[in-house]
Amino acid sequence: MKPPIYLDYHATTPADPRVVEAMLPFFSEQFGNAASRAHAFGWRAAEAVDAARAQVAALVGARLPEEIVFTSGATESNNLALKGAALANRDRGDHIITVATEHRAVLDACKRLEQDGFRVTLLLVDKHGVVSSDTVRAAITDRTFLVSVMAANNEVGTLAPLMEIGRVTRERGVLLHTDAAQAAGKVPLDVEALGVDLLSLTAHKLCGPKGVGALYVRRGVKLLPQMDGGGHESGLRSGTLNVPGIVGFGRACEICRQEMAAETERVGQLRDRLHAKITESLENVFLNGHPTERLAGNLNLSFAGATAEAVMATMKDVAVSSASACTTAAVEPSHVLRAMGVKRSLAHCSIRFGLGRFTTEEEVDYAARRVVETVREVRAMPPMEQLALVAARDRC
Repeated sequence: MKPPIYLDYHATTPADPRVVEAMLPFFSEQFGNAASRAHAFGWRAAEAVDAARAQVAALVGARLPEEIVFTSGATESNNLALKGAALANRDRGDHIITVATEHRAVLDACKRLEQDGFRVTLLLVDKHGVVSSDTVRAAITDRTFLVSVMAANNEVGTLAPLMEIGRVTRERGVLLHTDAAQAAGKVPLDVEALGVDLLSLTAHKLCGPKGVGALYVRRGVKLLPQMDGGGHESGLRSGTLNVPGIVGFGRACEICRQEMAAETERVGQLRDRLHAKITESLENVFLNGHPTERLAGNLNLSFAGATAEAVMATMKDVAVSSASACTTAAVEPSHVLRAMGVKRSLAHCSIRFGLGRFTTEEEVDYAARRVVETVREVRAMPPMEQLALVAARDRC
């Protein structure tokens, strides 16, 4: 083990060496454009894309590989799903339902749609970050055409009751979209069983490459493309395909499908070990998110009396994250934690630990020791000294 220790798997993941190995030939030996239909270089690229499309489809339970549309990542997939569905369904309705704890890629897309005349309802969650199917049912009107609920929260790891929500949307004839960027490869997903019509994915959250993602689009669901210029991906996403990235994405999905159960158990044990070692040595530590229905690799803790930014500024040898967003006027706490009812003072003290495929027990033990030492050190500082510490870090 050699510091710094990486415990920020929700931000991004290291590419699995098996993924890199699968990608390498498509940078040089098999460099063809998948849209070049006149020669062998293009045919081989197209075959590789088709194979990867099937691998991604298998991970989420899509019946047809053609229901997978490749994009640059989950942000683009979310935008294509929400804006594409909105523009294609203007005659059907003008009302979208989503959740206050969604990723900004969904919330900001909805804000843009509001500027275009659509109405958006933000649903509240309980103290664990869960939105109930009854809450969804009560919000649906005869003008609702789309509900968007993320599968697993990117900050606290809480899993949504998608199957129950899917029953409601099917009963009411409403489309269901889920941002599954954090859930894919970590928990089983089956779009048929869940009743999901649109599902967003990204490769770099499951030990694949950055810059490539996908949107599952159930056959028959109408979307208007957000990019024009060539009609690639069944006309839904124009642009030359990132063949090496797509091949890596497919291989990453295949590995997750084969190893998900064992990896989930191992990572969950490490997460619980980290939690136990921290809380047995520190008081006034609070878990954020659902105690059981959350991602195995997620641990979001609030350390009363120690701002997250000050802890991270002091603990440079362990990579973790805080959801606080710096503005010119102040440091704003996580919108997810605030929506869950976490007090502002505790929300400022929240740190997200993300464990994953290459996290080791030795790293967890080292991180636990450093967290305990650092929180004690920061708690001993006056509040103004904590702020000065963060300001000094930001100037560097």
